[in-house]
Amino acid sequence: MAKIEIYTQDWCPYCARAKQVFDTRGTAYTEISAPRGTEARAEAIRRSGGRSTVPQIFIDGAHIGGCDDLLALDRAGKLDPLLRAA
Repeated sequence: MAKIEIYTQDWCPYCARAKQVFDTRGTAYTEISAPRGTEARAEAIRRSGGRSTVPQIFIDGAHIGGCDDLLALDRAGKLDPLLRAA
């Protein structure tokens, strides 16, 4: 199984939707709490190439993007192969 990391913050509907995508598949992920002004948020921004929004999603270390990017991968049928690749 792929290693999934999701940088999130409380009360974020996009974060909740992204996690739901993985939850419905029964796919494990590591959630990293990254509210504004924290070191975790700075790390997410650095790792994502400057994106300052949440969620920021990484699969096997590769930056996937945010919730919209995740949903686009899923609609295109490209998410499941990424999850099985590892």
